[in-house]
Amino acid sequence: MNTKLTLTIEKDVIKEAKYYAKEKGQSLSDLVENYFKLLIKDRLEVKPNQLSPRVKRLRGILNVDKDFDYKQVLTEELSKKYGV
Repeated sequence: MNTKLTLTIEKDVIKEAKYYAKEKGQSLSDLVENYFKLLIKDRLEVKPNQLSPRVKRLRGILNVDKDFDYKQVLTEELSKKYGV
């Protein structure tokens, strides 16, 4: 359920944020919501009964080493793909 929120922010910041959101193809509300989600992501815990049946079936099918660094692998693969 969505709820309205009123914020007091400097006019120039709002202008730049709207421009940024438009560049990214998002609404300003989506941008703010995603930022808040990023801030609280460690506090949110997904319970097994909140998962869709498809996700429940996929859960646990991959086994990786405890020291596996997915960010490093992702960076390497994106570098290969885009030649950066």
